[in-house]
Amino acid sequence: MTDRFDKGMATRRKVLGDAYVDRAEAAKTPFDQPFQQMITESAWGTVWAGDAIPDRERSMLTLALLAACGNFDEIPMHIRATANTGASPDDVMQTFLHVAVYAGVPKANHAIKLAKQTYAKMGVELGDDT
Repeated sequence: MTDRFDKGMATRRKVLGDAYVDRAEAAKTPFDQPFQQMITESAWGTVWAGDAIPDRERSMLTLALLAACGNFDEIPMHIRATANTGASPDDVMQTFLHVAVYAGVPKANHAIKLAKQTYAKMGVELGDDT
């Protein structure tokens, strides 16, 4: 493997957690191995591993882009990752408010629904002080 792969795997584990990465690695097959290597090197080893943007803000950007582009399947994973990146539920709500204005209310509404479901599964109470 490459240095970028190793850096990407370390970053992926830091953001998503060992349990998630271990499950993903166990599910990897020869068919999807090239894709997994590519995202580990590029997304995790380059973009997420950079130090120009703190993880909290990178997390918020990722959630905004996922919602704005309608890539809803990855939103729960990145909501769970906020426990490691430091993005609070209030940060996430502010992110999705931006999505509503700039990308559309239906996309933000669906992202908020997914966030609420994921936070509930995480045992995070969403109240007035989120």
